[in-house]
Amino acid sequence: MKTELTDVSPTRKEIKIEIEPSLIRSTYDRISDEYSKQAKVPGFRPGHAPRSVIRTRYKNEIRTEVLRELLPEAVNNAIDEHSLAAIGEPNVELDNSEALDNFGEAPITVKVGVEVLPEIKLENYKGLEAKRLVRPVTDADVDKAIDNLRHASAALQPVEDRGAELGDTVTLNARGKFADTPSESEASAEADTEPKTDTAATDETASKAEQPDDDEHEEIHVEDVEVVLGGPGVQQEFTDNLLGTRPEDKKSFVVDYPADFSSQPLAGHKVEYEVEVTAVRRKELPEVDDEWVKSLGFGVDDVATLKSRIREDLDMRLKSDAERHVRDELIRQLIAAHPFEVPQSFVEQQTNQRLQAVVREMMGRGVDPRNPDMNWEGAREELKEQAENDVRATMLLEHIAQAENITVSDEEVEAEIEAIATASQQSKEQVRAALTKNGGERSIAHRLRTRKALELLLENANITEAEWTETTNDTDEEASSAQTSG
Repeated sequence: MKTELTDVSPTRKEIKIEIEPSLIRSTYDRISDEYSKQAKVPGFRPGHAPRSVIRTRYKNEIRTEVLRELLPEAVNNAIDEHSLAAIGEPNVELDNSEALDNFGEAPITVKVGVEVLPEIKLENYKGLEAKRLVRPVTDADVDKAIDNLRHASAALQPVEDRGAELGDTVTLNARGKFADTPSESEASAEADTEPKTDTAATDETASKAEQPDDDEHEEIHVEDVEVVLGGPGVQQEFTDNLLGTRPEDKKSFVVDYPADFSSQPLAGHKVEYEVEVTAVRRKELPEVDDEWVKSLGFGVDDVATLKSRIREDLDMRLKSDAERHVRDELIRQLIAAHPFEVPQSFVEQQTNQRLQAVVREMMGRGVDPRNPDMNWEGAREELKEQAENDVRATMLLEHIAQAENITVSDEEVEAEIEAIATASQQSKEQVRAALTKNGGERSIAHRLRTRKALELLLENANITEAEWTETTNDTDEEASSAQTSG
């Protein structure tokens, strides 16, 4: 067997393999004889049909069997011969198909594409510099957190002495008819009678659209929809026409939905609505006093203690953010100092993982990832750049771990599994079962090794404390948005 290696790139190699005719003939003869022993050919006793007859009758089957036996061994031997650390399955292509017409008389030549790990030469990874910018907690931050808690625990009280005002929640039943007769695919959606809040006058209207059999009289039927007048995402026409209304009031108006409206069935269309107001309520914020604090269920009895706890929590969160930004900056510098080609199969795998995370996050927010308006190709390209940095950082941290002889003990792996089980509220057996699908405990050990390597970067970095300002924060955010999460 002759082989010839070509360097396509630091991560792509091509091997040209030539399998000699003598090896092909001996394999061809042996497999042909095996077929002859088992084949039943009319006019011949079992096992006595000539090779020529067998090869004619089972031509494709025998050739496939010969290639299936010869090629894997030839490819593996060639990879070993050139000491290549192959990633994944090699890509094998027949280079001279004409040799199949003269099986065993001419050599078979194949080209084998192999993806390999690049050679990485670690430069200076100690002594990297970064600034730790810890944002101080202000009284305004605490007040904002208190205000958020008040809104979260606010009650909706009926309004009886006036008409609806901005900020009020109007509950209504509505019927809508498309003024421009959209197509069936644009107008159809399922009806629903569950009360909705905030976005009822936006994409919730589409989720409740009903389409009768008569396409010329498509209608939207919605009941018990809650619209916050002037609320985020609420179409202005709803706010304008519902201001001043009271229960049992009826209104008719047209809503002109923009082409980029979040709900595809309504986007770019005009809908004539007839609505009946069933309730008008205002949000009543609780007073900030000790009784309200106790009702929150935080185990706090007074306002001062609540504010103190909020300040501590915010301080802890901001310090954690500062540490994360330091790590991100060290990773960014590490990547910048070590340019190398990344195996594309790794990038594709990481891109898929990031894409799956985006889909899960969308579903968690109630957004349908199957929306035809989603530009998944564009999203994939954007995520691909981030994924490449992820892979580059991981490979560098692996090399640092190897250079520093960083190891992970069985006890550390067990402790990590226990921590995952506690955080996810699962048993350790359930966590182990899930890990088995993703490399098992080796994936945990790998994660811990790279984590230790990152800690080593931190321990050996020159980190200075700096005063936080809005300007430094904006610059920091711009830098971190373009890099890996580490």
